[in-house]
Amino acid sequence: MGQVLGKFQGKEWRKKKIRKITDNAFERIKNQSGRATLTFEDLYIAVLLVYNDINKHLPGPHFDPPPKELVRSMMQECDLNLDGEINHEEFVKFIQQLTTNTFVVVSQGLLVTLVVAPTVAMATKKATEGVPGVGKVVQKLPNSIYASLVTLAVVWFLTCAKRFSRALYLLSYNRLV
Repeated sequence: MGQVLGKFQGKEWRKKKIRKITDNAFERIKNQSGRATLTFEDLYIAVLLVYNDINKHLPGPHFDPPPKELVRSMMQECDLNLDGEINHEEFVKFIQQLTTNTFVVVSQGLLVTLVVAPTVAMATKKATEGVPGVGKVVQKLPNSIYASLVTLAVVWFLTCAKRFSRALYLLSYNRLV
């Protein structure tokens, strides 16, 4: 179990995930603008694309993109050649700095799914065995099946909550546009 969690929390896993998302966002903006560098406006759109992909493809809560002021100040720090635009490598470093805490939360989400949910399921099984009507069914279920069902319910609930949060975010974003 520790090896599985180690892979999910390892630096290489985080680097690969963030690099893939980052490269996709940069290429999309590059193809639309026709330039090999990003202006501030392009950079902010790319940041929104990165956060959209993180929210779509990685487990855990919804991550709100940073405000424009933070992006602007970080852009000045990451613009190594001081040309007022961000090239691909500067963009990769920019996104790595911006999303450092994101992967800590994702790792915590995986920990909840893989360790905490099954443990809580086993603790609650004893309590639910005494509930009239439900208790007899719970008693007949093997521990492994019960733990799997509760874990699936937790994952389903987290997924639904994430989708609901994302839908609310999109609704509020569309009202602003």
